[in-house]
Amino acid sequence: MARVSMGPGSGVVAGYHDGIPLDRWARVTAGRLLADEQPRRWAHSQGVGRKAEGTALALAPADRPVLVAAAWLHDIGYAAAVGGVGFHQLDGARYLRRLGVPPRVCALVAHHSGADAVAALVGLGPRLAEFPDERGPVRDALWYCDLTTSPDGLPVSYRTRLLELRARRAPDDPVVRALADNGEERAAAVRRTEDLLLSVRFGHRAEVDGDRRTG
Repeated sequence: MARVSMGPGSGVVAGYHDGIPLDRWARVTAGRLLADEQPRRWAHSQGVGRKAEGTALALAPADRPVLVAAAWLHDIGYAAAVGGVGFHQLDGARYLRRLGVPPRVCALVAHHSGADAVAALVGLGPRLAEFPDERGPVRDALWYCDLTTSPDGLPVSYRTRLLELRARRAPDDPVVRALADNGEERAAAVRRTEDLLLSVRFGHRAEVDGDRRTG
């Protein structure tokens, strides 16, 4: 099992293998990488991870640990121990690949929340293409969890999150500029996930009401 040494006092991150629950390993690993070094980033990651744990219930059972793991791990590329090219989505995905994390989780981390548009602006599009961009409810759900969680880990609306992002970053920041290219794609992912959650909730309610009528 691979082990990657971290900075002084941070311990060691153990590689992933099939005998470990993926979502639990992801939470522990993200905490080891971010909690001490970047507490605000860790607060955000905790908020995203916890939101994913609830959101995952609307997905197929096999997809649930994949979403939760990707949510906990999505921002580990900001950790100094991860290293790389300075593009956190790509750096995090490559790091996870070295640790033996399932390719699907690595790819979700690589492309989370519109990374493609930002990568194109900074000349990293071909490198990001090392990882396939999954399109479907799991990808949508990851984007939703990230884009409706504040930097402090609190639930917010998508609109509020974008306002905060624009206020925090300069207008010429690639992350802000990328919104002109894929802002609607991000919003659509959020809407689709909200619709999915509503359909599951109302479906469950209808089932319960039906049981009461026939009980």
